[in-house]
Amino acid sequence: MADPQSVLVDLRAESEDLDRLVAPLPADRWAASTPAEGWTIAHQIAHLAWTDGVALLSVTDPDAFARETELAAATFETFVDDEARKGASLPPAELLERWRTGRRALLDALAAQPPGTRFPWYGPPMSAASMATGRLMETWAHGQDVADALGFRREPTGRLRHVARIGVRARDYAYFVRGLKPPAEEFRVELTAPDGGTWTYGPEDAAQRVTGPMIDFCLLATQRRHRDDLAVCAEGEDADRWLEIAQAFAGPAGTGRQPRSAGRAPQAPGRAPQSAEERGAGA
Repeated sequence: MADPQSVLVDLRAESEDLDRLVAPLPADRWAASTPAEGWTIAHQIAHLAWTDGVALLSVTDPDAFARETELAAATFETFVDDEARKGASLPPAELLERWRTGRRALLDALAAQPPGTRFPWYGPPMSAASMATGRLMETWAHGQDVADALGFRREPTGRLRHVARIGVRARDYAYFVRGLKPPAEEFRVELTAPDGGTWTYGPEDAAQRVTGPMIDFCLLATQRRHRDDLAVCAEGEDADRWLEIAQAFAGPAGTGRQPRSAGRAPQAPGRAPQSAEERGAGA
């Protein structure tokens, strides 16, 4: 189980990195299209601001959060896009301030919670560490869309371990959401971290294995890059199948992104509405 305080430190840093990327943009650049179909930079930040807001409700006002989930259930297919569209309609300066205010309030609220506290969510109740990890994953993934829209190359950091953790722990969800039966045995996952170290998960003697750079695995699991463009390798038929369907976010099966290299037929762009950790695939 991750230490909530350390995850909160990393979430703050991830948010501040994205803030530095969008804060200097002139108002017209907020309308730039991102790889997520129909979403501009403003939509990406609006989604983060909205999700931070409902997470804050979960922590501070469970009754209000329950009402929010009822509204979401009534418009399940569209509520994520609807909320992003509402936020994106705000002037960029107002949207930026809303995101800043909301994420800081959420960080403060999570930091103040006693150990062992769990909060309601759109799935099973979540711990402070799980909620913070989910928010970090989304901030990183949507931040990647913003960076791609701006042609900016982000340097990978050790914070990617949180994203990788969600991607691995959401393995079975990727099968369930497609009506498939997950493999019974665990996989061994070995990823090279940005600092050159190795992050491992699963039994060392597992027959099914996934290896590669951590950044590539995170891009695959959040469906920000096509598998053909990444150096993630599988040993074993089941592991190979998982890499075809991996997703670190909840909701319907994602469609992925178009390959940048030659190879398979292009796929439609996709986006991650919410992390699997947030919706209960994590601890």
